[in-house]
This record gives sequence, C-alpha cells and structure tokens, in this order.
Amino acid sequence: MINSKEINLNSCDEPCSIERGMRILGGKWKASILWHLKDGPVRFNELSRMLGGASKKMVDQRLKELEGQGLVTREVICDRPIAVTYEITEFGRTALTILERLKDWTEESDF
Repeated sequence: MINSKEINLNSCDEPCSIERGMRILGGKWKASILWHLKDGPVRFNELSRMLGGASKKMVDQRLKELEGQGLVTREVICDRPIAVTYEITEFGRTALTILERLKDWTEESDF
C-alpha cells in the first residue's frame, strides 16, 4: 500500500518547468499574439483584427502581460490620436520555435 507521503515525493513545492512555461504562453491569445508579431511590428488595431474573436480589451490585457514578461515591446508612434505598435523581443522570439512545433504537431494530428 502506498501512503500519501510517498505519492507527494514526486510533486514539487514550486511550479515545474512545464507549468511555468504554460503560465507564460498559456494565457488565452498570448501565443497567437506572439505568432502574429513574428514578421515585424504591428499596430494595435491591426493586431486586434488579425486575432478575430478576441475583444480589444482582451488583446490589450494580454499585450500588457506579454510586455511585463519581456516578450513584446510597445512603442507610441503618434500621440493624437494615440497610435502604438507592438513588436516581439529577442526573448519572445525564443518562443517561436515552440509555437512552430505546436503548429506542425496540430497539422499532422487527426484532431
């Protein structure tokens, strides 16, 4: 018989690497935003249109999270009316390999 203390030996006190990675990329729309920024800076409204089903509020929220995590940068290009562009950082680019593999895996599967 296995007791609960033995089972808990395999768990960790802190989030494991997969859990930490999912916290960074796993938020709704985050991976899609990074994917759409891979070819260069994109203005906010254009990015919102690219995402289709995401509200502007949701896009704004996710962009702020990604900026806080160092995955994207925000640049104000005009004050009146306010216009900003977002660009993927070098750190953000490191996630593109993962997203490319995910895309390939999805396309190859029968889901």
